Amino acid sequence: MNWYRVRHTIGMYLTLSAQERAKYIKRHHLFHHMGDKCMVMFRKIPIYPELISVGDNVWIASGVLLVTHDVIHRMLNRCVEGGGFQEHLGCIDIKDNVFIGSNSTILPNVSIGPNAIIAAGTVVNKSIGGGVYAGVPARYVCSLDDFIEKRKQIPKIQKEKEKGRISKKTVEAYWQRFKEMENRRGETS
Repeated sequence: MNWYRVRHTIGMYLTLSAQERAKYIKRHHLFHHMGDKCMVMFRKIPIYPELISVGDNVWIASGVLLVTHDVIHRMLNRCVEGGGFQEHLGCIDIKDNVFIGSNSTILPNVSIGPNAIIAAGTVVNKSIGGGVYAGVPARYVCSLDDFIEKRKQIPKIQKEKEKGRISKKTVEAYWQRFKEMENRRGETS
């Protein structure tokens, strides 16, 4: 890791809010572009951050890897006579209105969105448009409109806090909703 990345990784660790970390990236011009109203949970600056572009209203959850390179060339140069292979670099372009779930991996030369949701644990190895994607590799699940309609069907629970945590009443309400959902799933199996 070079000193530039070390310095900004420390800066990201000292920036406690995920929305403030996105502003840190923008303020220090770490990415090719960083949009407005974004959130980034990661703290470690990826290698070649200038190859990453992030649009407006992009929310990146914890554990997401933005991979702009690979080092296969090192292995190839040692096992292929004549070698001469170069490091493979590529850009990542995340358009407006995108959510990337926890522990997803975005590989080089990929464009995402606009208006996309990437489920937790998804590997995006090719460009994708709007909609909901999940899996390894990423597969289309449904449209964003379908997802929104499904999300509207989930009964709302008023989240109350006590002593900095969610209240016991709120915890009980979420467990009750969970058990009801599990019972419905059991009835349809």
